[in-house]
Amino acid sequence: MKSALPKVLHPLLGRTLVGHVLAAAAPLGAERTVVVVGHGADQVRAHLAEVAPEATPVLQAQQLGTGHAVRIALEAVPEAAGTVVVINGDVPLLRPETVDALVGAHEEAGAAATVLAAEVPDPTGLGRIVRDAAGHLERIVEERDATAVQRAIREINAGIYAFDVVRLRAALGKLSTDNDQGEEYLTDVFGLFSSAGEPVAVHCAPDHTETLGCNDRVELAALRRLLRDRVNEAWMRSGVSLLDPDTTWIDVTVTVERDAVIDQNTQLRGASVVGAGALVGPDVTLEDTVVGAGASVVRSHAVGAEVGPRASVGPYAYLRPAAKLAEKVKVGTFVEVKNSEIGTGSKVPHLTYVGDATIGEQTNIGAASVFVNYDGVRKHRTVIGSHARTGADNMFVAPVEVGDGAYTAAGSVIDKDVPPGALGVARARQRNIEGWVAMRRPGTAAAEAAQRAGEDAPQ
Repeated sequence: MKSALPKVLHPLLGRTLVGHVLAAAAPLGAERTVVVVGHGADQVRAHLAEVAPEATPVLQAQQLGTGHAVRIALEAVPEAAGTVVVINGDVPLLRPETVDALVGAHEEAGAAATVLAAEVPDPTGLGRIVRDAAGHLERIVEERDATAVQRAIREINAGIYAFDVVRLRAALGKLSTDNDQGEEYLTDVFGLFSSAGEPVAVHCAPDHTETLGCNDRVELAALRRLLRDRVNEAWMRSGVSLLDPDTTWIDVTVTVERDAVIDQNTQLRGASVVGAGALVGPDVTLEDTVVGAGASVVRSHAVGAEVGPRASVGPYAYLRPAAKLAEKVKVGTFVEVKNSEIGTGSKVPHLTYVGDATIGEQTNIGAASVFVNYDGVRKHRTVIGSHARTGADNMFVAPVEVGDGAYTAAGSVIDKDVPPGALGVARARQRNIEGWVAMRRPGTAAAEAAQRAGEDAPQ
């Protein structure tokens, strides 16, 4: 990957590569889950503590092959019995149903080992499934060790297996490093079982894309597109309208309710929820944001926010963490809201910053207003009551409160509380200096225009 980030921690659509694999395995309800870590072990351990604290990380200090990795994993679970499933950490498209079917086929056959296989258009770089004349699995051959005939085989090893753990332990002790890479190949176990007359089996994945891994960022991008298409199709079939699926990216952790409409160039990330009948997009990014039923969010960015039912956001609004908009709230063009609650039916139509504030119901905030919440050391809170009307170009210097039903005059700097029903005015009285332009800017276009206006004025 040519990255400081370990491969399995690269993200796509809401989870890391290893996170997707753990999610696919979780429904099996395994007694123990072991994750073999190597490069970037500390980073991987920290991630596992967040997303799968029940998993046991085991360090493979020297990368001596897949067989060696599995042997180390089994040493961490000496009590393990029955079936053990081994999955590569970079197959994010794997479905839980496929893993479950693999285990079912393995146990039904009473096999010592079962490999998940897939028929792929291009097998380059992948291990091949070699069958005997009767069609039974003979061995698995890595491409580096394959003959020209074997390389023409398109049935490949997906790197996902089910084993009888007792027989697997015995076979792992017999692995050699006599191969092109000088490593212990887990796949050699199948040849050992076959030679000993132990039953081995192949289970084919219904969709070869489930078995795709990645070794560089080009392949990661291809997987991301495939997963996007799968996720988008599922939402559309559940009753969600995606107006342009090719430019719509929805994390696997997102929830979208029926009759929601997602317009083009939209990204829904993290734990975001879009309610029934809501409109999101075009050109919207939501991260960990809840959008209520019937609300609309257009050309805006929201992180950790709540948009109430039938509320309206945008275009060009920015909702920052802990922005909470109640039902029918309007947050309009070039408005930023942070750590604030805005009550039912209130409006912040345009050109305004609302930070660390509480705004009541049915209140209107005038254009070009700023909630001045920071004194250079601490943040302070502004409270605007219900049914208030604040003027354009107001500065609310927190901590300050404007009472219910109060008004503030345009151009005011409000740094003292305004009682309910009062008008707050905090600006210098205007005065006009007659003839100033003629005296100070003679000969200019402004002076000439003023002179003409004076001549044309009625006497």
